[in-house]
Amino acid sequence: MDFALGLGCLVAAYLLGAVSPGYLVVRALKGVDIRQVGSGSTGATNVLRVAGKLPALGVLLFDLGKGFIALKLTQIWLEPSGYETWWAVGAGLMAILGHSKSIWLGGQGGKSVAVSLGLLFAVDLRVALATLALWGAAVGLTRMVSVGSVLGGLGVTILMLVFGQPPAFVLLGLLGGAFVVWRHRSNLQRLRLGTEPRLGEKS
Repeated sequence: MDFALGLGCLVAAYLLGAVSPGYLVVRALKGVDIRQVGSGSTGATNVLRVAGKLPALGVLLFDLGKGFIALKLTQIWLEPSGYETWWAVGAGLMAILGHSKSIWLGGQGGKSVAVSLGLLFAVDLRVALATLALWGAAVGLTRMVSVGSVLGGLGVTILMLVFGQPPAFVLLGLLGGAFVVWRHRSNLQRLRLGTEPRLGEKS
């Protein structure tokens, strides 16, 4: 029963992650497919460029919530099994995958930064706030969201270790962070060429 429930949580986490508020909001407000404008990402940064601050804030909060709910509910539901931490890690990774490779959007999606941060809030507030501070400092210095996202992805595993998280959550930080960095490979290429847009600039 616990195994079946765990598998159900993984599937549910993927499907929740695959819900794309960025796509839905921009389609409703602007009548366009966000995948065809700006950077092509469905995340809050591209929504900010295409639809403005309030829609972007709504998308950000929704995506944060997806990650938080996927991990926290799995922990709660699987607690009697004694393996809830590992199941929660699996659910978190499935939520990340769903967001970036959405079944509803033909395998397209966002870069999973906000969803990943939502997972961190579910794991440990200190890790989440430290990662957010690292992201904010990098964005403040460079005015490039991608720089903050990549540094956050690289630093989260270290922060998991610093704050004494168990091996399962260290693995979540390692795999989730690596995935976020991989999703930013086109941004890294533009950074190398000096063409990466800054906040307030068109993609």
